[in-house]
Amino acid sequence: MTVSTERAAPTCFDPALDGDRLREECGVFGIYGHRDAAAITALGLHALQHRGEEAAGIVSFDGSRFHSERRLGLVEDTFSKRHIIEQLPGHIAVGHVRYSTTGGTILRNVQPFFAELESGGFAVGHNGNLTNGLTLRRRLVGEGAMMHSTSDTEVILHLVARSRRNRFVDKFVEALRELEGSYSLVAMTNKKLIAARDPLGIRPLVLGELDGCPIVTSETCALDIIGAKYVRDIENGEVFVYDETGAHSYKPFPAVAPRPCIFEYIYFSRPDSMVGGRSVYEVRKNMGAELAREAAAPADVVVPVPDSGVPAAIGYAQAAGVPYELGIIRNHYVGRTFIQPTQSVRELGVRLKHNANRAVVAGKRIVLIDDSLVRGTTSVKIVQMMREAGATEVHFRIASPPITHPDYYGIDTPEREKLLAATHSIEEMRQYIGADSLAFLSVDGIYRAVGEERRDPARPQFTDHCFTGEYPTPLTDLAAEKNGKSQLSLLAEAS
Repeated sequence: MTVSTERAAPTCFDPALDGDRLREECGVFGIYGHRDAAAITALGLHALQHRGEEAAGIVSFDGSRFHSERRLGLVEDTFSKRHIIEQLPGHIAVGHVRYSTTGGTILRNVQPFFAELESGGFAVGHNGNLTNGLTLRRRLVGEGAMMHSTSDTEVILHLVARSRRNRFVDKFVEALRELEGSYSLVAMTNKKLIAARDPLGIRPLVLGELDGCPIVTSETCALDIIGAKYVRDIENGEVFVYDETGAHSYKPFPAVAPRPCIFEYIYFSRPDSMVGGRSVYEVRKNMGAELAREAAAPADVVVPVPDSGVPAAIGYAQAAGVPYELGIIRNHYVGRTFIQPTQSVRELGVRLKHNANRAVVAGKRIVLIDDSLVRGTTSVKIVQMMREAGATEVHFRIASPPITHPDYYGIDTPEREKLLAATHSIEEMRQYIGADSLAFLSVDGIYRAVGEERRDPARPQFTDHCFTGEYPTPLTDLAAEKNGKSQLSLLAEAS
């Protein structure tokens, strides 16, 4: 196996600019049987870049050797280079883009992970978060395992390696039975492409086809970019395997109703993706329309907070009969390379990324539409910016319910005490951000937007704990942390 250890510069993350957003999770991609497997995987990862901007990696197999390239930075920083793709020959490849929800931004945490097992090489990429990953890690280390990363994904390698089952798929399934939380996995051996989705289907995973070759990936937009055909979603609790004998589907878990993550529709998935058979763009427009019906404000123009609030603002404007205008212009070239030299420049904060379109907002009553509100710090600056640009009234509308609980399934949310809605009433939040009025979409409203009548409290149709506090799986690691059990040893690596 060939492995590169060259590093790219890490992504620039400034809490003053980016700390008020929910951070993306990860994206996975895999293809079997194509002569340009690595190049196609790189293109697929480009389409999934929004799911993770810290690092990217690809592992391929050429019939005799595995090849790996894993780098910090964006996909284009590494995988747009011809010589890099040429170092990844083979007809099977899996890839991963990463935003760290467990483990730091260091090269040894970049996926796909690879290990040499008794049965041969095995590579795996993971979107999601194991809520018992640290508990499993402690047990494995106690049994003599040597961990090289601080990612929960590494425990999957060890669990597969320790299985005494004969067939590889049985080893893989035996490992999955020990996992709690969320996972969409794309894996490969020298003969197989493997995909798996947790029993509740919390994170998305789809099956596609290009030139007769199967593809598994996080979102349909990755199929579109390479001209592949969407086949179907990988089902909740399904293990899909493709090898020289064809496709095989296994259902190793008891059948339960799926509970996909509602935030895929609110924020994470690309608007041009289909998730669970629904257009993400149309769902976001529906959320805006529901918001207009529930909490309309007297206004002259509807202004989205770009880019996340755009579809909801379109839906709100159409339902409310109020003109939609681009009252905020986003600078798309700030974030990765801009270095703030002084505190006075840093205090410009949100203006580095957003600027008021004075011609649109001056002298107007405006409705600002955003997809979510986390800490509220960016909202304060945007409201202030609108007032300085001459808006006479600023009404803030959020196209999702108040976020009152942290996530443990792959979304990087602040601790509960740092979530504005967990510690403030609606009126207190309104005063904090400085708006004339503030309203959120109701929980039932967001369910109506995705095509349900309402939320079924007995059997919720989606994973929605950030709004309701109802977690769909055990939180084993969290309970252990509260009991004072030790977590990870941390090693800082020089760049």
